[in-house]
Amino acid sequence: MRDAGHVEEIGRVLDGSQTGRDSFVSASWRRCVELYGMDPTRSDPAHIVTEAELRDHRKQAEWMIAAARSGLQSLFRQVAGQNYVLLLTDAKGVCVDFFGDDLFTEDLRSAGLYLGSNWSEDLAGTCGVGACIVTQEPVTVHQDDHFGNAHTVLSCTAAPIFDSLGQLAAVLDISLLRSPTPKSSQNLAMNLVTSAARRVEMANLMAESPRDWVLRLSASPEFLDVDPEAAVRLDGSGRVLGYTRAARRLFPEGAPILGRGIDEVLSISVDDLPDLMRDRPTEERVIEMRDGGALFGHAIAPKSPRRPHQGMSRGGPLAGLTGGDPEMNRLIGQAERLAPGTVPLLICGETGTGKTKLARAIHMTSKAQGFISLECAGLDPQTLMQSCAEAMGPTTLLLRRIEEIAPETAIALGGLLDRRPELRTLATSCFEPSQIALPRPLFHRLAGGVLNVPPLRMRRDLDWLMSRHLRRHAGDAVRLSPSARAELLGRSWPGNIRELEQVLDVAAALCVGSVIDLLDLPAPLEVTPQIEKALPAPSDPWDTLEEVLDACEWNMARAARRLGVNRSTILRRIRKAGLRPPE
Repeated sequence: MRDAGHVEEIGRVLDGSQTGRDSFVSASWRRCVELYGMDPTRSDPAHIVTEAELRDHRKQAEWMIAAARSGLQSLFRQVAGQNYVLLLTDAKGVCVDFFGDDLFTEDLRSAGLYLGSNWSEDLAGTCGVGACIVTQEPVTVHQDDHFGNAHTVLSCTAAPIFDSLGQLAAVLDISLLRSPTPKSSQNLAMNLVTSAARRVEMANLMAESPRDWVLRLSASPEFLDVDPEAAVRLDGSGRVLGYTRAARRLFPEGAPILGRGIDEVLSISVDDLPDLMRDRPTEERVIEMRDGGALFGHAIAPKSPRRPHQGMSRGGPLAGLTGGDPEMNRLIGQAERLAPGTVPLLICGETGTGKTKLARAIHMTSKAQGFISLECAGLDPQTLMQSCAEAMGPTTLLLRRIEEIAPETAIALGGLLDRRPELRTLATSCFEPSQIALPRPLFHRLAGGVLNVPPLRMRRDLDWLMSRHLRRHAGDAVRLSPSARAELLGRSWPGNIRELEQVLDVAAALCVGSVIDLLDLPAPLEVTPQIEKALPAPSDPWDTLEEVLDACEWNMARAARRLGVNRSTILRRIRKAGLRPPE
């Protein structure tokens, strides 16, 4: 009789009647019939993916599984002995992690409450996970809220888990094979699962943010330091790099969050964050909101704070070239002090390191109005003169790959600079200054100051560069899996930032879905001997072993991959050189 009454109620909902069900349940029932063509009289078994498919789903979700595992274990201990089962599904509804009582394994399997079950709405009908994916809100689908007769004995309470870019990443579900009839009996389950989902999001954000500021927020001070309600990840300028779902309400509805300044919604700047650290009582860490409300804040400083070099501004085109790498910070500090003057600068670095971007940023920070950019290869005296003829007032003359300038053009350039003192040169070269063959008077005219851009393999902000490029070119739609990120962090990058950006663009185009995985990455390209002859001779890589280790945070495996050797070779070289990791 119960099955007949259930089918009859679904029919009334399809006819437009209100039966007292939650609106999301009624909407799901209509989709089940009208979109998916399901029959409520059938008792279809749970859909279980194959072992190969399950491996793929678990691989894609491994970062979330790692972030959630501790929280799931803690939650399961709280409900142990009450016959609950916990499921963690990916954003497609496939169960990728599971906690249940071994005594009920067979019953759980037959009900689909186990690894590999697919609870997406188009396969399982109205259910906790499927409804959560559709609504992206916590839901309880209790007993005959389910569409299919096979599931009407279950009670499922599910909460969404979002990644730090605001995208649905997983669903945490707590289910019972049998439960009391009132739906309100699952209110405690709802509180438990939503709290656990919030903590998983917090753990994931913290794991991603060792080099950034994290601002954790709470409406009251009591649990601010131990169990905050929301958090945002901030760069050194106070721009949002990531956030937990609860922080979404701070920002205008529907407006983008990533890249926004925290001072747009809270009455603080990045300079105020040190005042919100644990050395002050929680009740004194009050943050006023722009809408007149107030929150309590707990700021966590970067492990290696991105403190600008003395004299550096906190924003602008130059500051945007570094993600906290110490050598780049030093370089940008020099560039910011030199940019406003008229000293000619020589910018050296391997191909693809961003020399031209640095030169353009220096121009944008300078007082020059005009900008002329010339490629020195193939540049003749006439083209040089014509290009500069109409320049009026202070003008930046960018000379790319100055080492390739022809002798007759070099002579013409010297004469031009003698006649036109308003031209300020910024020259770039892939060679070391000592390897650039120019007439000595001209060389000193171009190299009033020398800026050396470090190669990518020596930089410690590689992860920041990858995230920034994906964010700029793919928005919130694509991210790297942990295995793909580890692979990219270990490459030697002979093409430097240019190669990195091209690899990311190819991988983003090849990946299926929102996650770039290991198989989506193009293989590293080897430089042919013919091209190598045209490049400056590389230095002995072992001369820079300590710098490579620092760039890899003394991760031996990553350093070995960057240098193209075995890990044991790295260890032998470290012992031979007497190197020690920093304290």
